[in-house]
Amino acid sequence: MASAKLELISIFLILISIFSTQVLSQPSECETESSDSCNNKSKALPLKIIAIVSILITSMIGVCLPLLTRSVPALHPDRSLFVIVKCFAAGIILATGFMHVLPDSFDMLSSTCLSDNPWHKFPFTGFIAMLSALVTLMVDSMATSLYTKKHHAGIKPEGEVASGDQEMAVSSGGFHGHHHGHQHGAKNDLEGSQLLRYRVVAMVLELGIVVHSVVIGLSLGASNNTCTIKPLVAALCFHQMFEGMGLGGCILQAEYKFFKKAVMVFFFSVTTPFGIALGLALSKTYKENSPSALITVGLLNASSAGLLIYMALVDLLASDFMGPKLQGSIKLQLKSYVAVLLGAGGMSLMAKWA
Repeated sequence: MASAKLELISIFLILISIFSTQVLSQPSECETESSDSCNNKSKALPLKIIAIVSILITSMIGVCLPLLTRSVPALHPDRSLFVIVKCFAAGIILATGFMHVLPDSFDMLSSTCLSDNPWHKFPFTGFIAMLSALVTLMVDSMATSLYTKKHHAGIKPEGEVASGDQEMAVSSGGFHGHHHGHQHGAKNDLEGSQLLRYRVVAMVLELGIVVHSVVIGLSLGASNNTCTIKPLVAALCFHQMFEGMGLGGCILQAEYKFFKKAVMVFFFSVTTPFGIALGLALSKTYKENSPSALITVGLLNASSAGLLIYMALVDLLASDFMGPKLQGSIKLQLKSYVAVLLGAGGMSLMAKWA
Protein backbone atom coordinates (compact mmCIF):
# COMPACT_ATOMS: atom_id res chain seq x y z
CA MET A 1 0.00 0.00 0.00
CA ALA A 2 2.91 2.32 0.74
CA SER A 3 4.23 1.94 -2.82
CA ALA A 4 0.81 2.65 -4.30
CA LYS A 5 0.47 5.68 -2.08
CA LEU A 6 3.71 7.23 -3.31
CA GLU A 7 3.40 6.11 -6.94
CA LEU A 8 2.21 9.46 -8.29
CA ILE A 9 5.07 11.43 -6.74
CA SER A 10 7.61 8.82 -7.90
CA ILE A 11 6.30 8.99 -11.48
CA PHE A 12 6.40 12.79 -11.28
CA LEU A 13 10.06 12.79 -10.23
CA ILE A 14 11.00 10.19 -12.86
CA LEU A 15 9.37 12.29 -15.60
CA ILE A 16 11.37 15.31 -14.44
CA SER A 17 14.60 13.31 -14.64
CA ILE A 18 13.77 12.01 -18.13
CA PHE A 19 12.78 15.46 -19.34
CA SER A 20 15.89 17.02 -17.89
CA THR A 21 18.20 14.90 -20.04
CA GLN A 22 16.90 16.53 -23.23
CA VAL A 23 19.38 19.41 -23.40
CA LEU A 24 21.12 21.23 -26.21
CA SER A 25 24.88 21.24 -26.62
CA GLN A 26 26.59 24.03 -24.73
CA PRO A 27 30.02 25.67 -24.76
CA SER A 28 32.86 23.46 -23.57
CA GLU A 29 33.71 25.74 -20.64
CA CYS A 30 30.43 24.71 -19.00
CA GLU A 31 31.54 21.07 -19.09
CA THR A 32 34.70 21.65 -17.08
CA GLU A 33 35.24 22.54 -13.46
CA SER A 34 36.67 25.90 -12.54
CA SER A 35 40.34 25.75 -11.68
CA ASP A 36 41.53 27.60 -8.58
CA SER A 37 43.62 26.98 -5.48
CA CYS A 38 40.68 25.41 -3.63
CA ASN A 39 40.20 22.60 -6.16
CA ASN A 40 42.35 19.73 -4.92
CA LYS A 41 41.12 16.19 -5.50
CA SER A 42 43.60 14.48 -3.15
CA LYS A 43 42.75 16.81 -0.25
CA ALA A 44 39.02 16.66 -0.93
CA LEU A 45 38.83 12.84 -0.71
CA PRO A 46 39.52 12.52 3.07
CA LEU A 47 37.07 15.36 3.71
CA LYS A 48 34.39 13.43 1.84
CA ILE A 49 35.12 10.27 3.87
CA ILE A 50 34.79 12.32 7.06
CA ALA A 51 31.54 13.78 5.69
CA ILE A 52 30.06 10.32 5.04
CA VAL A 53 30.80 9.12 8.58
CA SER A 54 29.84 12.30 10.44
CA ILE A 55 26.62 12.89 8.48
CA LEU A 56 25.59 9.24 8.92
CA ILE A 57 26.09 9.45 12.69
CA THR A 58 24.31 12.80 13.13
CA SER A 59 21.43 11.68 10.88
CA MET A 60 20.92 8.56 13.00
CA ILE A 61 21.08 10.55 16.23
CA GLY A 62 18.59 13.13 14.95
CA VAL A 63 15.96 10.71 13.64
CA CYS A 64 16.32 8.25 16.54
CA LEU A 65 16.24 10.84 19.32
CA PRO A 66 12.43 11.30 19.33
CA LEU A 67 11.94 7.53 19.13
CA LEU A 68 14.31 6.80 22.03
CA THR A 69 12.89 9.53 24.27
CA ARG A 70 9.39 8.04 24.24
CA SER A 71 10.07 6.64 27.70
CA VAL A 72 10.90 10.15 28.97
CA PRO A 73 7.62 11.54 30.38
CA ALA A 74 8.44 15.16 29.48
CA LEU A 75 8.98 14.23 25.80
CA HIS A 76 5.91 12.07 25.36
CA PRO A 77 3.86 13.07 22.25
CA ASP A 78 1.01 14.22 24.49
CA ARG A 79 3.21 16.69 26.39
CA SER A 80 3.76 20.35 25.57
CA LEU A 81 7.54 20.02 25.29
CA PHE A 82 7.18 17.49 22.45
CA VAL A 83 4.97 19.95 20.54
CA ILE A 84 7.52 22.75 21.00
CA VAL A 85 10.42 20.55 19.80
CA LYS A 86 8.33 19.40 16.84
CA CYS A 87 7.59 23.03 15.90
CA PHE A 88 11.31 23.82 16.09
CA ALA A 89 12.04 20.91 13.71
CA ALA A 90 9.21 22.03 11.40
CA GLY A 91 10.86 25.45 11.21
CA ILE A 92 14.08 23.68 10.16
CA ILE A 93 12.26 21.83 7.37
CA LEU A 94 10.48 25.00 6.22
CA ALA A 95 13.75 26.97 6.03
CA THR A 96 15.38 24.06 4.20
CA GLY A 97 12.81 24.40 1.44
CA PHE A 98 12.80 28.20 1.23
CA MET A 99 16.43 29.06 2.03
CA HIS A 100 18.45 26.13 0.70
CA VAL A 101 16.67 24.02 -1.90
CA LEU A 102 14.65 26.68 -3.72
CA PRO A 103 17.49 29.23 -4.16
CA ASP A 104 19.81 26.46 -5.39
CA SER A 105 17.24 25.52 -8.01
CA PHE A 106 16.87 29.16 -9.12
CA ASP A 107 20.65 29.48 -9.47
CA MET A 108 20.99 26.26 -11.46
CA LEU A 109 18.12 26.85 -13.86
CA SER A 110 19.19 30.45 -14.52
CA SER A 111 22.82 29.54 -15.19
CA THR A 112 24.55 31.04 -18.23
CA CYS A 113 25.53 27.49 -19.20
CA LEU A 114 21.91 26.83 -20.18
CA SER A 115 20.39 27.98 -23.45
CA ASP A 116 18.20 31.08 -23.42
CA ASN A 117 15.28 29.15 -24.85
CA PRO A 118 13.52 27.80 -22.84
CA TRP A 119 15.46 28.06 -19.55
CA HIS A 120 15.80 31.86 -19.43
CA LYS A 121 12.37 32.52 -20.92
CA PHE A 122 10.25 30.83 -18.26
CA PRO A 123 10.57 30.53 -14.43
CA PHE A 124 10.83 26.75 -14.30
CA THR A 125 11.83 26.66 -10.63
CA GLY A 126 8.67 28.38 -9.40
CA PHE A 127 6.51 26.38 -11.80
CA ILE A 128 7.94 22.99 -10.77
CA ALA A 129 7.82 23.89 -7.07
CA MET A 130 4.17 24.93 -7.41
CA LEU A 131 3.36 21.76 -9.37
CA SER A 132 5.18 19.64 -6.80
CA ALA A 133 3.18 21.19 -3.95
CA LEU A 134 -0.08 20.51 -5.81
CA VAL A 135 0.92 16.91 -6.58
CA THR A 136 1.87 16.46 -2.91
CA LEU A 137 -1.53 17.83 -1.89
CA MET A 138 -3.22 15.40 -4.29
CA VAL A 139 -1.26 12.38 -3.04
CA ASP A 140 -1.68 13.50 0.57
CA SER A 141 -5.45 13.85 0.18
CA MET A 142 -5.99 10.68 -1.83
CA ALA A 143 -3.79 8.55 0.42
CA THR A 144 -5.58 9.82 3.51
CA SER A 145 -8.96 9.16 1.90
CA LEU A 146 -8.03 5.62 0.85
CA TYR A 147 -6.57 4.75 4.24
CA THR A 148 -9.57 6.24 6.04
CA LYS A 149 -12.02 4.20 3.95
CA LYS A 150 -9.99 1.07 4.56
CA HIS A 151 -9.89 1.85 8.27
CA HIS A 152 -13.65 2.40 8.44
CA ALA A 153 -14.30 -0.80 6.51
CA GLY A 154 -12.18 -2.67 9.04
CA ILE A 155 -13.84 -1.35 12.19
CA LYS A 156 -17.49 -1.12 11.14
CA PRO A 157 -18.40 -4.75 11.84
CA GLU A 158 -16.81 -4.59 15.29
CA GLY A 159 -18.57 -1.30 16.08
CA GLU A 160 -21.93 -2.61 14.89
CA VAL A 161 -21.61 -5.76 17.00
CA ALA A 162 -20.66 -3.74 20.05
CA SER A 163 -23.66 -1.41 19.57
CA GLY A 164 -25.98 -4.33 18.96
CA ASP A 165 -24.91 -6.07 22.15
CA GLN A 166 -25.56 -2.97 24.18
CA GLU A 167 -28.97 -2.40 22.58
CA MET A 168 -30.04 -5.77 24.03
CA ALA A 169 -29.76 -4.30 27.50
CA VAL A 170 -33.00 -3.18 29.08
CA SER A 171 -33.98 -0.60 31.66
CA SER A 172 -32.44 2.88 31.99
CA GLY A 173 -28.97 1.39 32.30
CA GLY A 174 -29.36 -0.05 28.80
CA PHE A 175 -29.81 3.42 27.25
CA HIS A 176 -26.75 4.68 29.05
CA GLY A 177 -24.69 1.73 27.80
CA HIS A 178 -25.87 2.30 24.21
CA HIS A 179 -25.04 6.00 24.40
CA HIS A 180 -21.65 5.28 25.94
CA GLY A 181 -20.93 2.74 23.22
CA HIS A 182 -21.53 5.34 20.51
CA GLN A 183 -19.26 7.80 22.29
CA HIS A 184 -16.54 5.20 22.69
CA GLY A 185 -16.84 4.18 19.03
CA ALA A 186 -16.68 7.80 17.83
CA LYS A 187 -13.59 8.41 19.95
CA ASN A 188 -11.85 5.32 18.56
CA ASP A 189 -12.86 6.35 15.04
CA LEU A 190 -11.38 9.83 15.52
CA GLU A 191 -8.15 8.46 17.00
CA GLY A 192 -7.86 5.92 14.18
CA SER A 193 -8.30 8.60 11.51
CA GLN A 194 -5.69 10.82 13.20
CA LEU A 195 -3.26 7.91 13.37
CA LEU A 196 -3.70 7.22 9.66
CA ARG A 197 -3.13 10.91 8.97
CA TYR A 198 0.15 10.80 10.90
CA ARG A 199 1.25 7.78 8.84
CA VAL A 200 0.56 9.49 5.53
CA VAL A 201 2.43 12.61 6.70
CA ALA A 202 5.45 10.56 7.79
CA MET A 203 5.67 8.66 4.48
CA VAL A 204 5.28 11.72 2.21
CA LEU A 205 7.68 13.82 4.31
CA GLU A 206 10.31 11.08 4.18
CA LEU A 207 10.03 10.94 0.38
CA GLY A 208 10.71 14.67 0.04
CA ILE A 209 13.62 14.57 2.46
CA VAL A 210 15.17 11.51 0.76
CA VAL A 211 15.10 13.17 -2.69
CA HIS A 212 16.62 16.36 -1.29
CA SER A 213 19.29 14.46 0.68
CA VAL A 214 20.47 12.42 -2.30
CA VAL A 215 20.82 15.60 -4.39
CA ILE A 216 22.83 17.34 -1.63
CA GLY A 217 25.09 14.32 -1.20
CA LEU A 218 25.65 13.99 -4.95
CA SER A 219 26.76 17.62 -5.23
CA LEU A 220 29.12 17.29 -2.26
CA GLY A 221 30.60 13.99 -3.44
CA ALA A 222 31.28 15.29 -6.96
CA SER A 223 32.90 18.54 -5.78
CA ASN A 224 36.65 18.84 -5.20
CA ASN A 225 36.49 22.36 -3.77
CA THR A 226 38.02 22.04 -0.29
CA CYS A 227 37.07 25.64 0.57
CA THR A 228 33.35 24.82 0.34
CA ILE A 229 33.40 21.19 1.55
CA LYS A 230 34.64 22.01 5.08
CA PRO A 231 31.84 24.43 6.08
CA LEU A 232 29.32 22.39 4.09
CA VAL A 233 29.99 19.26 6.17
CA ALA A 234 29.37 21.13 9.43
CA ALA A 235 26.22 22.75 8.06
CA LEU A 236 24.90 19.42 6.75
CA CYS A 237 25.47 17.73 10.11
CA PHE A 238 23.40 20.44 11.81
CA HIS A 239 20.80 20.24 9.06
CA GLN A 240 20.47 16.43 9.10
CA MET A 241 20.22 16.23 12.88
CA PHE A 242 17.34 18.66 13.24
CA GLU A 243 15.59 17.62 10.05
CA GLY A 244 15.84 14.08 11.39
CA MET A 245 14.23 15.21 14.64
CA GLY A 246 11.25 16.52 12.68
CA LEU A 247 10.90 13.28 10.75
CA GLY A 248 11.48 11.21 13.89
CA GLY A 249 8.64 13.03 15.63
CA CYS A 250 6.31 12.21 12.72
CA ILE A 251 7.41 8.56 12.76
CA LEU A 252 6.79 8.43 16.52
CA GLN A 253 3.27 9.83 16.15
CA ALA A 254 2.56 7.36 13.31
CA GLU A 255 3.05 4.48 15.79
CA TYR A 256 4.60 2.14 13.24
CA LYS A 257 5.80 -1.30 14.23
CA PHE A 258 9.51 -1.75 14.87
CA PHE A 259 10.36 -3.01 11.36
CA LYS A 260 8.75 -0.02 9.57
CA LYS A 261 10.41 2.40 11.98
CA ALA A 262 13.78 0.76 11.32
CA VAL A 263 13.30 0.95 7.54
CA MET A 264 12.37 4.66 7.64
CA VAL A 265 15.26 5.47 9.99
CA PHE A 266 17.65 3.54 7.73
CA PHE A 267 16.61 5.30 4.53
CA PHE A 268 16.80 8.76 6.08
CA SER A 269 20.21 8.07 7.63
CA VAL A 270 21.92 6.61 4.56
CA THR A 271 20.57 8.78 1.73
CA THR A 272 22.99 11.70 2.14
CA PRO A 273 26.05 9.43 2.66
CA PHE A 274 24.84 7.38 -0.32
CA GLY A 275 24.62 10.56 -2.39
CA ILE A 276 28.18 11.49 -1.39
CA ALA A 277 29.43 8.02 -2.33
CA LEU A 278 27.56 8.22 -5.63
CA GLY A 279 29.10 11.63 -6.31
CA LEU A 280 32.56 10.18 -5.58
CA ALA A 281 31.94 7.33 -8.02
CA LEU A 282 30.69 9.71 -10.72
CA SER A 283 33.20 12.49 -10.05
CA LYS A 284 35.05 11.82 -13.32
CA THR A 285 31.92 12.06 -15.46
CA TYR A 286 29.62 14.25 -13.33
CA LYS A 287 30.32 17.95 -13.76
CA GLU A 288 28.16 20.13 -11.56
CA ASN A 289 28.18 23.03 -14.06
CA SER A 290 27.32 20.92 -17.11
CA PRO A 291 23.88 21.57 -18.66
CA SER A 292 22.56 18.07 -17.98
CA ALA A 293 23.61 18.22 -14.31
CA LEU A 294 22.25 21.75 -13.83
CA ILE A 295 18.86 20.84 -15.31
CA THR A 296 18.51 17.48 -13.56
CA VAL A 297 19.54 18.72 -10.10
CA GLY A 298 17.73 22.03 -10.57
CA LEU A 299 14.41 20.39 -11.40
CA LEU A 300 14.76 17.81 -8.62
CA ASN A 301 15.57 20.60 -6.15
CA ALA A 302 12.50 22.57 -7.26
CA SER A 303 10.22 19.56 -6.86
CA SER A 304 11.74 18.74 -3.48
CA ALA A 305 11.34 22.36 -2.34
CA GLY A 306 7.65 22.39 -3.20
CA LEU A 307 7.12 19.15 -1.33
CA LEU A 308 9.05 20.24 1.79
CA ILE A 309 7.37 23.66 1.94
CA TYR A 310 3.92 22.10 1.62
CA MET A 311 4.65 19.47 4.26
CA ALA A 312 6.14 21.99 6.71
CA LEU A 313 3.32 24.53 6.38
CA VAL A 314 0.28 22.28 5.94
CA ASP A 315 0.97 18.92 7.55
CA LEU A 316 3.26 20.00 10.38
CA LEU A 317 2.68 23.63 11.38
CA ALA A 318 -0.94 24.25 10.37
CA SER A 319 -1.99 20.83 11.67
CA ASP A 320 -0.47 21.55 15.10
CA PHE A 321 -1.38 25.23 15.43
CA MET A 322 -5.00 24.67 14.38
CA GLY A 323 -5.28 21.53 16.52
CA PRO A 324 -7.06 21.42 19.88
CA LYS A 325 -3.90 21.33 22.01
CA LEU A 326 -2.43 24.63 20.77
CA GLN A 327 -5.82 26.26 20.26
CA GLY A 328 -6.54 25.63 23.92
CA SER A 329 -3.47 27.50 25.17
CA ILE A 330 -2.25 30.91 23.98
CA LYS A 331 0.88 30.51 26.12
CA LEU A 332 1.78 27.25 24.39
CA GLN A 333 1.09 28.87 21.01
CA LEU A 334 3.55 31.68 21.76
CA LYS A 335 6.22 29.21 22.86
CA SER A 336 5.66 27.19 19.68
CA TYR A 337 5.90 30.33 17.53
CA VAL A 338 9.24 31.14 19.13
CA ALA A 339 10.41 27.57 18.49
CA VAL A 340 9.42 27.81 14.81
CA LEU A 341 11.24 31.13 14.41
CA LEU A 342 14.35 29.77 16.13
CA GLY A 343 14.39 26.68 13.92
CA ALA A 344 13.79 28.61 10.72
CA GLY A 345 16.26 31.32 11.75
CA GLY A 346 19.01 28.86 12.60
CA MET A 347 18.64 26.97 9.33
CA SER A 348 18.44 30.26 7.40
CA LEU A 349 21.76 31.27 8.94
CA MET A 350 23.25 28.01 7.68
CA ALA A 351 22.51 29.21 4.12
CA LYS A 352 25.61 31.39 4.46
CA TRP A 353 27.80 28.27 4.35
CA ALA A 354 25.59 25.67 2.63
